[in-house]
Amino acid sequence: MSGSDIVTTERIFVALGALSALAAVALGAYGAHALPANDTTTWSKAVDYQMAHALGLLLVGVLAGRWPGLAVRWAGALLVVGTLLFSGSLYALVLTGVRGLGWLTPFGGIAFMLGWLLLAWAAWRPGDRLSD
Repeated sequence: MSGSDIVTTERIFVALGALSALAAVALGAYGAHALPANDTTTWSKAVDYQMAHALGLLLVGVLAGRWPGLAVRWAGALLVVGTLLFSGSLYALVLTGVRGLGWLTPFGGIAFMLGWLLLAWAAWRPGDRLSD
């Protein structure tokens, strides 16, 4: 297998970001056309956060090649986890009506914040990438 055949960290995060953005558009359309009006506020919040962090994943994909090391990769992983927990719990809450799922949402928000913090760390500390 040559180096060009290997799926790189950059490509993984760009693919995840693009797929997450695609899903956000589809879920946004679903929410606008298929949900009762009283569910759209929570659904829209989930879609907005998913789209914002999908764009963040695209940024992580671009930066992963420029700034090697664990900080950028962990930032991307935390954005993925944050999307699953934050947006995923809000989608599940709206679809099932189970309010107890809301306890997951803050953990997603924390993952988002930690991901952005690690990305800032990678930018601020060019010689210190929390190396492999």
